[in-house]
Amino acid sequence: MSTPVWAALAGAGIPAQAAALAPAPTESYRILLVEDDAGDALLVEELLADTGLTHTLSWTQTMAGALADLAGQTPDCVLLDLHLPDASGVGAIQTLEAACPHTAVIVLTGLAESRTGVQAVANGAQDYLVKGQVTADLLDRVVRYAVHRKQAERANAELRENRIHAQENTRLERGLLPAPLLRDERVGATMRYLPGRQRALLGGDFLDVVQTGGGDDAGEGVVHAVIGDVSGHGPDEAALGVCLRITWRALVLAGHRGSELLGLLEQVLVAERPREDMFATCSTVTLDPGERTATVYLAGHHEPLLCADGGAREVEAAHGPALGIVPGGGRWRPTEVSLPDKGALLLYTDGLIEGYRGPGKDRLETAGLVELITSAPEQAADRLLDHLVGTAQTLNAGRHADDLAVLHLSWA
Repeated sequence: MSTPVWAALAGAGIPAQAAALAPAPTESYRILLVEDDAGDALLVEELLADTGLTHTLSWTQTMAGALADLAGQTPDCVLLDLHLPDASGVGAIQTLEAACPHTAVIVLTGLAESRTGVQAVANGAQDYLVKGQVTADLLDRVVRYAVHRKQAERANAELRENRIHAQENTRLERGLLPAPLLRDERVGATMRYLPGRQRALLGGDFLDVVQTGGGDDAGEGVVHAVIGDVSGHGPDEAALGVCLRITWRALVLAGHRGSELLGLLEQVLVAERPREDMFATCSTVTLDPGERTATVYLAGHHEPLLCADGGAREVEAAHGPALGIVPGGGRWRPTEVSLPDKGALLLYTDGLIEGYRGPGKDRLETAGLVELITSAPEQAADRLLDHLVGTAQTLNAGRHADDLAVLHLSWA
């Protein structure tokens, strides 16, 4: 275990040297001296005292002693002699770097070893000092700069790691966003998706569109859509939302429909949710553009809006419980809807209507959304959704934050 130099030398019969200390600076440095020569160690202690650095100094004569000291605390700086009884040269630096990667290492070399000092810096040391040519001012400057450089290196490394991590998350989240599977040119699917969490691409809301055909039980060219909202706001909810969307798509492509599909989706939710109080609302639509009909299922979610001729109205549909509220006990009934020759169904989550509609306490709600659709300058899907989302956010003025998802499913 390392000890202060003066205490070790006093025990060996060598008197400690008094030194006048300058006023203590704001920073305090923990310094470990690894030096087998007692005279050199005492000289370093005296020089440190003359620097005026606020510091605590520990001394050990071997690498084994240094490693034992490092196991107890991490110093800001290690002053390392490259000729120890149990370690030497670049190997000594590498041993210290492995034991304390965030500590600045300054090597101590002999007069004829300046080249060794350069090699030490190339192998991870922050700086080197030549014994016999060290002054208090030089030692002060080298210690300060070495510690600050090491801290800067650590901060830059963490910043690079965070950037790489953020870029990986962004690529992952972007890849998990839905890409509609549509082949019918008569049908259009336009989406808007905004997570409530800052610096996130995914929230607990989910939506998707899939077209099936080829003689399946739902008919040729049938379009299936889902929109849902996982309770809560955070990464767990976002992960569950992605899981439910992917599960829904897989079940639809496998031929599952209606209440059976919702039951299977609920089973996955219950199995995957990290907390028992988590649930999800959702609305599914099966659109047959040829027959101009749609089948709607509601699991604790809003009715879609039927948009046509510049106006909008709620589709009256049977309600069932949200997924996960009464696992295994849910009953969801279909509602058949006749559609006009040209129009759209607007599916949306709470984030679009639960914000405020101005400086007062009134919320936008569905009635306010219908008004925004009716007064929209354009009814084309992209322009309409930009108008709805932008106006809703402007009216809310940041007072209410929630995930937001909107799906405009049109036919002609």
